[in-house]
Amino acid sequence: MTDSALLDGITRIAHEAGKIIHDIYQTDFDVDTKSDGSAVTQADKLAEALILKELATLAPQIPVLAEEAASEGNIPELGQEFFLVDPLDGTREFVNRTGEFTVNIALIRDGRPVMGVVYAPGCDKLFSGLLGAGAYLRIIAPDAKLSNDTPAQSINAKQVDTDNLIAVASRSHRSPETEELLAELGVKDFTPAGSSLKFCLMAEGKADVYPRLGRTMEWDTGAGQAVLEAAGGVVNALEGKKETGPLTYNKSARGFDNPHFIAWGKHE
Repeated sequence: MTDSALLDGITRIAHEAGKIIHDIYQTDFDVDTKSDGSAVTQADKLAEALILKELATLAPQIPVLAEEAASEGNIPELGQEFFLVDPLDGTREFVNRTGEFTVNIALIRDGRPVMGVVYAPGCDKLFSGLLGAGAYLRIIAPDAKLSNDTPAQSINAKQVDTDNLIAVASRSHRSPETEELLAELGVKDFTPAGSSLKFCLMAEGKADVYPRLGRTMEWDTGAGQAVLEAAGGVVNALEGKKETGPLTYNKSARGFDNPHFIAWGKHE
């Protein structure tokens, strides 16, 4: 299967999962708590079940690291290539009904996200990216039919303007350290956003920088990083305040959590 066909497949799957999530979003759903203290809903579980089933049909040879399965200790043997799934990124936004929650599916090769899809059913935005082939935005409602004829707009990260930096950062996870770094960078304007939509806003060219100095897991970032890097941006790991190279994946030794990182638009 070509990478283009694989991306088409995971795009379709993300949209289908978004419909499940959106249908539950319209109800008085229950919220449970996982062992790590984070929230989980029926939407997380049903969307992941669908994604796992469909990925097994699409590409049965590729293992899948998925958030809800991993939280229960179900972690497959991962090789050089695997899918990374967050069925509902931004559960807090889902519970608070901000609309800023997403379905994330990425393909990791040799530690790097080479393709990804981020679907936000609450605002009808479907982002996709394939490294070397560009990033795209489709406007499609959860109950609409997704086909090859669905219009796709090419999107590009903006050239970083160091004199007039626009930052994007979390609505829910801002820290004093993040505020300090934003000040040190000389950020002139700020756009809040939830979930992996922060990466996507940058991929659309609406911000220059996104620093994250809190804990994230690989499934939180893989798809968004793929979209942003396909759009011309970069995501680098941070050690203290020093950028140490690209944010990489399959970090099993540290339980698949990420170091702090900073995302940028295009650099010369």
